Amino acid sequence: MSLAQSDSPQSPAATLRVAAIQTVSAASVDASLAAVEPLIARAAADGARLVALPEYFPLLGRTDRDKLAVREADGDGPLQRFLAGQARRHRIWLVGGTIPLAARHPGKVLNATLAYAPDGSRVARYDKIHLFGLRNGAERFQESDTIEAGRTPVVADVDEAGTRWRIGLSVCYDLRFPELYRALAPVDLVLVPSAFTFNTGRAHWEVLLRARAIENQCYLLAPAQGGVHENGRRTWGHSMLVDPWGEILAVLPEGEGIVAGDIRRERIEQVRTMLPALGHRVL
Repeated sequence: MSLAQSDSPQSPAATLRVAAIQTVSAASVDASLAAVEPLIARAAADGARLVALPEYFPLLGRTDRDKLAVREADGDGPLQRFLAGQARRHRIWLVGGTIPLAARHPGKVLNATLAYAPDGSRVARYDKIHLFGLRNGAERFQESDTIEAGRTPVVADVDEAGTRWRIGLSVCYDLRFPELYRALAPVDLVLVPSAFTFNTGRAHWEVLLRARAIENQCYLLAPAQGGVHENGRRTWGHSMLVDPWGEILAVLPEGEGIVAGDIRRERIEQVRTMLPALGHRVL
């Protein structure tokens, strides 16, 4: 396990300590949760007030259909109780990468990001809109076979130490669609829980993350899957915290661990004043 941190200065009234958990999720829910629980505790002990988990944090099954067996009705289930309980236990804002929720189609799930307040109450739900598809030789993915697409962009408000932070929610493949992030703007922080493949991550991950942060002049926190999984799949990792100027503040290349750092309102305002691109938008 590793811990990557930024060294940004402290300003309690306008600073939010955030952490991204990087996992190598197993093919069973019990093993995956057993791995992620101590990482949440470490992030909270390090002072993180907002902790975000990666896409598919409870399960990367041996087949794409394995997630259907652990899907939950919206509002209650073991995974939702786990997230609410962790938020309440550590008194943190906790964003649960994605979990499978029941969809209208009986053979599919919604790939849902759920956000919880420090009292364990749910404050937001975002269903992944853009579904990954790839054909690259023997490497093939088609999320639409088992996932029903969401339709609505979601912004969550986090009130911490007298400051309100606006958090835009997105998931993995959404990163390739800048129009979603324009629909979220202006926000202070964008979350991108992901499970990028090794090959697409190596080619595009960093440049896309930095571009979304630069375009929208906000921080970006991307908790990722990072390693070789039981099903043989290799994910890219490189969980990352990026500032509004596109500077990488912290990154963890591979393996289980934590990326942590401070987001500062002063830095957001500095970048937007220096280069008021959001105010120059025409379309």
